[in-house]
Amino acid sequence: MFGPAPYDILEAEKGARVDVRTEERRRRILDTLAEMYPDAKCELNFTTPFELLVATILSAQSTDKRVNMVTARLFPKYNTPEDFAALPYETLEAEIREIGLYRSKAKNIIEMSRRLLQEHDGQVPADREALEKLPGVGRKTANVVLSNAFGIPAIAVDTHVFRVANRLGLVHRAKTPLETERQLMRNIPKEQWSQAHHWLIHHGRRLCHARNPRCGECPLLSLCPDGQRRLNSATLKKAASLANAADDQTGS
Repeated sequence: MFGPAPYDILEAEKGARVDVRTEERRRRILDTLAEMYPDAKCELNFTTPFELLVATILSAQSTDKRVNMVTARLFPKYNTPEDFAALPYETLEAEIREIGLYRSKAKNIIEMSRRLLQEHDGQVPADREALEKLPGVGRKTANVVLSNAFGIPAIAVDTHVFRVANRLGLVHRAKTPLETERQLMRNIPKEQWSQAHHWLIHHGRRLCHARNPRCGECPLLSLCPDGQRRLNSATLKKAASLANAADDQTGS
C-alpha cells in the first residue's frame, strides 16, 4: 500500500547541531505517518473543553474505548463543573467504577470542578500553568486539552508516543516523557505538533505495539532503526535454528 522509502542510516544527535540527513529522515517519517493516518484525531468523545478535561483525567491507565463507554452514560447526566462539584464522591465513584483508580479519579474530578468554579468562573483555562494547578491534571493532560480543545500546538506524551518516537528515532535516547516531549518539540515543526501526537498514538495502537510490533508490515521500516534491528535479529535466530536442525539431522 505504501512503498518503502530508500534506506537511511539514523545518525545520533550531537547537541543542537542540525544534521541534514537526520532532518530529511524525520521529514519523511512525518510525511509517511500523515499518509498512513490522514484522519487521525483525539479518540476521546467530547463536546466541550470541560468534557475533554474530565475524559482525559479518566483515561489515565485506561483505554479510550472504556472511557468513551463510561462518558456516554456519564455526560448526559453531568457535564458541567456545577454538576460535578455538587456530587458526593460515592455517587461519582459508582458511575466510573469500571475504570481503574476510580476512587482517586472521582475525587480529582470533583475537586477540579470546584476549583474551576472558585478560580476560573467555571471555565477551563486555555493556559498550561493554570491547568496544571488543577487537581488530577499533569502535563500530559494539560497538553491534550490545550491541543484538542483550544487548538494550541502541543505534544502530549503518553506510552504510545514515548515508545514510537524512541523506536523511530524521532528522539534520541529520551528517558522520560518530558525529555521526549522537549526533543519532539525541537525536531517537529510547531504547526505539526498536535497532529504528530495523533499520528504517533495511532501508529502505536495499530502497528508499533509494545510487545509484538508488526515491523514486517510497517511502511516506515526502511526509516526505522529499531524495526530493522528487530527483523535482522529474528532473521539471524531463524537461520541459526535452521542450521541447528540441519546439524541434528546430519548427526542422526
